[in-house]
Amino acid sequence: MSTQITYSADELRRAMAEKDTSRPRDIADSLGIGEAALVAARVGQGVVPIAASPHEIIPRLKSVGEVMALTRNPSAVIEKTGVYDNYHPGDHASIVMTPEIDLRIFPSHWKHAFAVTSETPSGPMRSLQVFDAAGDAVHKIYARDNSDLDAWNEMVDALATGSTADTINCDDRVPTEAPKADLEKADILRSEWARMTDTHQFMRLTSKLKMNRLGAYRIAGPPFVRALDSSAFNTALEMLSEREVPIILFVGNRGCIEIHWGPMLTVKPMGPWQNVLDPGFNLHLRTDHIAEVWLVEKPTKRGKAVSLECFDSEGGLIAQLFGYRRESDKTDHYPAFLDVVETLPEIEARQAV
Repeated sequence: MSTQITYSADELRRAMAEKDTSRPRDIADSLGIGEAALVAARVGQGVVPIAASPHEIIPRLKSVGEVMALTRNPSAVIEKTGVYDNYHPGDHASIVMTPEIDLRIFPSHWKHAFAVTSETPSGPMRSLQVFDAAGDAVHKIYARDNSDLDAWNEMVDALATGSTADTINCDDRVPTEAPKADLEKADILRSEWARMTDTHQFMRLTSKLKMNRLGAYRIAGPPFVRALDSSAFNTALEMLSEREVPIILFVGNRGCIEIHWGPMLTVKPMGPWQNVLDPGFNLHLRTDHIAEVWLVEKPTKRGKAVSLECFDSEGGLIAQLFGYRRESDKTDHYPAFLDVVETLPEIEARQAV
């Protein structure tokens, strides 16, 4: 049963009018509701409910041309500009894979969706916004200046559900799973970790041992993991940017993971936010949310795969960094990536209880 506070659409519209300079997520958090409820309150006022299935939405986006893809979690936002193409649907997981827009989509978490038109000083801003059962944003797509607006409007018409309801029911948020480990199985974890041949085997291993990612990191020890200072992720961003080292960056939530391949050239801190502000790629990271950073090594058929991963105070994964390696064009920037991350300062690992 949901314990979210219930507001009428009129009350939500008044709240948005009173806080018109605040971001919708911040307004929603201040009211104790999901962001989707705020969007729904504007149905008929620039907002159209649409089918929430990625299998309906994603294939139609190609005709629109260039758009901006946005994925976020409470501590990080990634934005990539490109064309949605090369869609591979699946019931459990779907993929969009182009050089600019690279997504891993988990359809079961796509519960509410809307086409939104907002008036701004520079003109109408058009977006598709998808939310999970709790009303938290899963993925958003924004039209750009050179998007085909006729195709955009046709897409919205095709996706529209016809609903005129300006309220929705949102579930309570599923809490972040706390670090989960079993010290009695630490030797099994290390033994089977050493025999992995692909990074994707790691989650199957932790599931079999009834652990999770962070719990396993806390008990694995070298050479598999090294606990780093909480500032290490941001230090790495700045060093990799300064040296113009291409990387692979993952930012996601339960319903979508968005991936950037390439360099991070313009890094600008602003208050608690660290920002990458490059053409076609933006990252906004709350560095004050980073509680743990781990340097992780997993064996593969091609050699070790090294990642730098940061977590919040509840154990939620914020972002992951990998060295840029692409078999298709024989590009390998791993050595330059390792030159940075292997010099980051270690701390004493905190074991899971």
